[in-house]
Amino acid sequence: MKKILPLLLFPFMLSSCICSKKIKDLAYADGGGKNLLDIYRPNNKDKLHDVIVFIHGGSWDTGKKDTYWFLGRNFARKGKVFVAINYPLAPDAQYQEMGYDCANAVKWVKENIKQYGGNPDKIFLMGHSAGGHLAALINQDPKYFAKAGIKNPIKGVVLDDPFGLDIDQYLKTQINTGDKYVPGFLKVFSTDEKAWKDASPMYKIDGIHNPYMMFVGEKTFPAIKQQTPIFEEKMKAANKQVSLEVIKGKKHIGMITQMIFGCNKLYDRINKFTRGEK
Repeated sequence: MKKILPLLLFPFMLSSCICSKKIKDLAYADGGGKNLLDIYRPNNKDKLHDVIVFIHGGSWDTGKKDTYWFLGRNFARKGKVFVAINYPLAPDAQYQEMGYDCANAVKWVKENIKQYGGNPDKIFLMGHSAGGHLAALINQDPKYFAKAGIKNPIKGVVLDDPFGLDIDQYLKTQINTGDKYVPGFLKVFSTDEKAWKDASPMYKIDGIHNPYMMFVGEKTFPAIKQQTPIFEEKMKAANKQVSLEVIKGKKHIGMITQMIFGCNKLYDRINKFTRGEK
């Protein structure tokens, strides 16, 4: 199977190369590899395209932009400019520094993406897992874009199986249970309970001024299945625009790896979202 899979993917990868272009390792700040981004753009230069900035997951301590080449190529083939970013990871950084650097990446995109075929007035933010948390956090807490020196330019947010929407609730209920993830999370969010609430998008609903689209795997982690519908309910109660779809049969990692194939239905859902369609 390991030998067959590359052969099956070859036509897909070849057609992706023909329809799109990749610009790799652009620096959005002076932070070495932790502050680099990749751009995937359609070859069509006749118009400016909507932009999707993607924040990867990995429990805030692992992950890198390069892993998500398939998102970039598929979105570019579908007429989007896709930007995958790196950001500092634990234990070298905590959530606030991660958030500030993600906001700086968006600032760079706002100021520079036009020369790569992107529309600086149509920037959308997308994140998976911990990246979903960071996407929601910088969109909802004004201090992140304020420090970057710009107004929030995000037109909409896509959360794919987001983890940590209420990290306060998670840590308070799991800290004494032997949960294997807690020690790593404490390196990200510290032992200060005030920081846990500050880091939780669940308590910053009033800071939402754009629409959200959220996807959750039917077989994902219990915390995600519990917190995401509550987040949706709070948004609706505050008259915010939001949708939530449960994807049958999918676990947490499968929620992003399913998108390796451009025919995956999430692409159509997201493209309609960026066009303002339901």
